[in-house]
Amino acid sequence: MFAYILKRLLLMIPTLFGILLLTFVVIQFVPGGPVEQMVAQLQGRDTGGEGAAASGAGYRGRQGVDAARIAEIRALYGFDKPAPERFWQMLGQFARFDLGKSFFYPKGVWELVMEKLPVSISLGLWTFLLSYLISIPLGIAKAMRAGSRFDTLTSLIVLVGYAIPGFVLGVALLVVFGGQLQWFPLRGLTSSNWDSLSWGAKIVDYLWHITLPVTASVLGAFAVTTMLTKNAFLEEIRKQYVLTARAKGLSERRVLWTHVFRNALIPIVTGFPAAFIGAFFAGSLLIETLFSLDGLGLLAYESVMRRDYPVVLGTLYLFTLIGLVTKLISDLCYVWVDPRVKFD
Repeated sequence: MFAYILKRLLLMIPTLFGILLLTFVVIQFVPGGPVEQMVAQLQGRDTGGEGAAASGAGYRGRQGVDAARIAEIRALYGFDKPAPERFWQMLGQFARFDLGKSFFYPKGVWELVMEKLPVSISLGLWTFLLSYLISIPLGIAKAMRAGSRFDTLTSLIVLVGYAIPGFVLGVALLVVFGGQLQWFPLRGLTSSNWDSLSWGAKIVDYLWHITLPVTASVLGAFAVTTMLTKNAFLEEIRKQYVLTARAKGLSERRVLWTHVFRNALIPIVTGFPAAFIGAFFAGSLLIETLFSLDGLGLLAYESVMRRDYPVVLGTLYLFTLIGLVTKLISDLCYVWVDPRVKFD
């Protein structure tokens, strides 16, 4: 076991290196970088500059940027160094878990991630908990009543919910419950008077704001877990050891919860680490944008659009590392749940 874990940890190094190298190379050929954006602003090609030029208020001195100023801008963003030197410098920082500082925010990448993380936790963690707390019992009930009207009806509802995109459902929820009925707020996680509320009022206010975003996020997550649970239970129920347990006179409840339950949940339990970590970092850009939630999804999108390379590469490194460790934990869960699995 120790040798397997050590080998997997060592394999993370070339995997991280390859991902970062590929992303870094692609970035070098993407137009509209931070230097070009700054030069465009100085030349008056941004929105404010165009408005000033149209009104005759702009001055001609900034319509041209000399080479010395461009060199100064390149040095400001670190582009005065060759690309290989910048890449190795970045790897050295990442090895010390220094993710660098943003080009456009007066903050470090770590600080930005910590600021956006609570929003993504609120969305992802509620989605994770509700999905598993509802999907697993529903899947078990469907397996015990396979082929019945209950099974057919719930399958139809689950698959219809899976087919509706979360963004479309979010728009419908906002229009109906936020606009027409005005039962829920249209944006944010808290009200403007959050600081003045009591603890009980803060909890109610938070749940009031999070209801619509979580509903839009969680509906599509039911289908996969529910059907996986149902199929796993059906497969175990048909095996020989279940027939033997029934022949010994064991009650159906004891057969289900003592023999079938543990074996059927192996593929589901082993997916817990990835799903739990994903709840923290897999923020939905569309849901966050729709409900005006400033989370990690929106941060990633804005950093790509603004060419904020330290944020792009820093978050990529962090999330890739977490993903690789989570995958290792998921594999180790197979041994914990099913002792028959041997990595040797």
